[in-house]
Amino acid sequence: MFDVGIPEIIVILIIAMLVFGAGRLPEIGTSLGQAIRGFKKALSESAQEESKQIKEGDQKKNTS
Repeated sequence: MFDVGIPEIIVILIIAMLVFGAGRLPEIGTSLGQAIRGFKKALSESAQEESKQIKEGDQKKNTS
C-alpha cells in the first residue's frame, strides 16, 4: 500500500526535526517506543485471554 523507502524516511525525519527540534526527537522516539511496546503487550494479553476462554469452553463441552 505505502511504498516508503530510505529517501522518504530521511525526508520525514528532516521535517520532524524542523517541527519538533533536535532536542525533542529522542523524547518522541522513546514515547513512541513505549506506546508500541504497550500495544504489543495488550495484543498478546488479549490473545492469551482469548485462547484461555476457548480452552475453557472446549473443556465444558467435553464434560457435558
